[in-house]
Amino acid sequence: MSENKPLDGRIALVTGASKGIGAATAVALADAGAHVVLTARDVKSLEQVEDTIHERGGSATIAPLDLSESDGIPRLAAALAQRWDKLDIMVINAAYLPVLTPVTQIDPKQFSQALTVNVLATQALIAAFDPLLKRADHARVIGLTSSVGATPRAYWSAYGATKAAFDNLLETYASEVEKLGDIRVAILDPGATRTQMRARAYPGEDPATVKPPEDVAARIVALVQEDFPTAHRERV
Repeated sequence: MSENKPLDGRIALVTGASKGIGAATAVALADAGAHVVLTARDVKSLEQVEDTIHERGGSATIAPLDLSESDGIPRLAAALAQRWDKLDIMVINAAYLPVLTPVTQIDPKQFSQALTVNVLATQALIAAFDPLLKRADHARVIGLTSSVGATPRAYWSAYGATKAAFDNLLETYASEVEKLGDIRVAILDPGATRTQMRARAYPGEDPATVKPPEDVAARIVALVQEDFPTAHRERV
């Protein structure tokens, strides 16, 4: 390990790594020396992120994955276990935002998709990668949440309900593994950030008025190096 590459030798998995906060985090982790496994549905965008990492002297592997497919996550975990004997960092960033609407008008298909990607896939990721995380010396799990999970907001109920469940899953997992090793779990609210999801939710907002994804990525890279109490929560 060197001062310039503090995460040298560590293996990181980032979901939703094809754009926004996920892509910025993947690049930042690779810059810090980690080998990053990039997952998302968009293969072309994943390849672009991988190319960026390689051009900057980093190391990455793409693993196209649709979190809504029930067998995708176990297959990914099995593939990683064949290549590496541990997982040091898991950043659960991918999320699905349903159309903002009153509770009485929630679209069942979109709500189901949000529950699948934001909740069921989160539990599946934790279950599938728990053995590899426990083999790491200082494993870190970072979940990207939203303030609407803790503080309900009009028209955000479909998304907020899934983020409340997301937070609960991560906090519960944190308490379950707290005394079983050095796995630390953090729930990070990125706040207003310049992403495509933010643009869909706030179509009239000037993107220049909110922070870039790289600011969140920088905090994640710093956080995975800290010895924070498990079930840590913070807002960037």
